[in-house]
Amino acid sequence: MDEKTSSKELVSYLTLRKVVGVLGVLLPLLCLGFGLYHSLEDSISDYYGTSVRDLFVGILFAIAWFMFTYKGYERKDDLAGDLACFFALGVALFPTTSARLWIRTVHFVCAAALLLVLSYFSLRLFTKTGGSPTPQKLQRNKVYRVCGWIMLACIGSILFYYLFLEESALAALKPVFWLESFALWAFGVSWTIKGEMLLQDKP
Repeated sequence: MDEKTSSKELVSYLTLRKVVGVLGVLLPLLCLGFGLYHSLEDSISDYYGTSVRDLFVGILFAIAWFMFTYKGYERKDDLAGDLACFFALGVALFPTTSARLWIRTVHFVCAAALLLVLSYFSLRLFTKTGGSPTPQKLQRNKVYRVCGWIMLACIGSILFYYLFLEESALAALKPVFWLESFALWAFGVSWTIKGEMLLQDKP
């Protein structure tokens, strides 16, 4: 592989990272726009039963495809990408709007597992450094860690809500929708930074 071809592949790979990050940011915004025009659903997953279903499923399939093609420096990077692909497809193919309890259960398990894997990317994989890190790399690592912890905090908060607060007055504020949105925005920011949209190393 010559230097020109390698450079093109690197640019393409960085572009894909940016795209998947933008998709993560875009999904809650699309649902929010629809919700403000019609009605805000209890969770992002509930939009499967609305007219934005095709966008919801399409974005999840696009994210799943990218995760499947993701190749890192070590086997654990590839495994994390494959797991993220599997769980993203599970979220898309097993809707929370189903009347069957087992389908809804699979959806919730896949959704939680997907966010856990994505937080692992931010906290463990993206922060790895070969050699002496540049000042920009150190800044990126701070962003990755913040994004990873936000995703974990959102997962824990959603679980706490379903266990103890689902029947409370808090339900009217649609907390699960907002927590899922913050988690996806954190995911999107982490991947756009990884795609060198911001905080690039200086030449």
